[in-house]
Amino acid sequence: MGLVERIKEIEAEIARTQKNKATEHHIGGLKAKLAKLRSQLLEPPKTGAAGEGFDVKKFGDARVALIGFPSVGKSTLLSTVTATESDAAAYEFTTLTCIPGIIHYKSTKIQLLDLPGIIEGAAHGKGRGRQVIAVAKSADLILIVLDAAKERGNQHKEILERELHTVGLRLNQKPPDVYFKVKPTGGIKFNATCKLTQLGAEPYKTVYNILHEYKFHNAEILFREDCTIDELIDVIEGNRRYVKCLYVYNKVDMCSLEHVEILARRENSIVISCNLHLGLDYLLERIWESLGLVRVFTKKKGQPPAFNDPLVLTEGRGGVTVEHACQQVHKDMVKNFKFAVIWGTSTKYTPQRVGLRHQLEDEDVMQIVIKTAEEQRHDKNYSERVQAYYDSKKKKAKLKS
Repeated sequence: MGLVERIKEIEAEIARTQKNKATEHHIGGLKAKLAKLRSQLLEPPKTGAAGEGFDVKKFGDARVALIGFPSVGKSTLLSTVTATESDAAAYEFTTLTCIPGIIHYKSTKIQLLDLPGIIEGAAHGKGRGRQVIAVAKSADLILIVLDAAKERGNQHKEILERELHTVGLRLNQKPPDVYFKVKPTGGIKFNATCKLTQLGAEPYKTVYNILHEYKFHNAEILFREDCTIDELIDVIEGNRRYVKCLYVYNKVDMCSLEHVEILARRENSIVISCNLHLGLDYLLERIWESLGLVRVFTKKKGQPPAFNDPLVLTEGRGGVTVEHACQQVHKDMVKNFKFAVIWGTSTKYTPQRVGLRHQLEDEDVMQIVIKTAEEQRHDKNYSERVQAYYDSKKKKAKLKS
């Protein structure tokens, strides 16, 4: 029996198993088996070259992937917002390879990838689904392009979400706040700082069964928030990709105003028409906001800021700090950092002298001041003296023992 058949068999067993307190541990084990089989299915083949046209080098400050069914307007969108010409026709599967383009927006370069249309079952290898999804996993933002005229009855949005979820892409979700680490010995250490209601009446048994399915008999797990069985499996697998996603409804010029308004009110949705160039400016603005890019203009002492060549930083969990900007300029700048002078909205007054932990905002101007050669020598000598002091204490302690 092949992997696909085994996956379908387990999915059918989960569907027909009645959910209650007696079966929750069994369902947890089945879901763990299913996740393992899906991971094996998505492993690249050991022999053979990669799909032609899909190995596109990452370029620019961010990468955006276009995902959708055939003939929804992905190639037309690429040709409209970039200078790249992608073949567009009225028949399906016009695009057969990955075609890159560059969006020049707010002094940044955003790489836009036009991927071939995928079909239902792409996660199990139908069509060129595996290659398309592999490229999508490397993107900083996914645009799911949908045909506004067909969306009412075909449920393409739900199908695409299901396919991407199957391969480990989590759209518009945050990673569960769960700490997990495999240990060499010590058994399973289970702790939680909150009440676990979604793992059944006996959370420890559910977690133990899932870890046993993965053959983890020595591990430490700490729940800082309540999570489901599927989210726990995502943490254990450790290969899930959490990506922001926008739903782009194209061809709204073929729909009624009432239907367009319904689509526009959906969460993370944008309505456009590539043929009439409607909504494209708003789409670019939403792409910019979703990517969370921050432009920082550098300035040398006594000279105007370099407004034509900003540092483009990606906003993370802790925001963008002066330390991140220094690391992008030069790896040794943090070591020799003295202070920075900031002009912009991130400061209480302008200019303001700040340290490495100061959080930057878009369009801030930054002047970095590094230590002089004498100060660097002084710091080096001081650190050497401190190290020598602690080394001597260790030696004395060994001699006493």
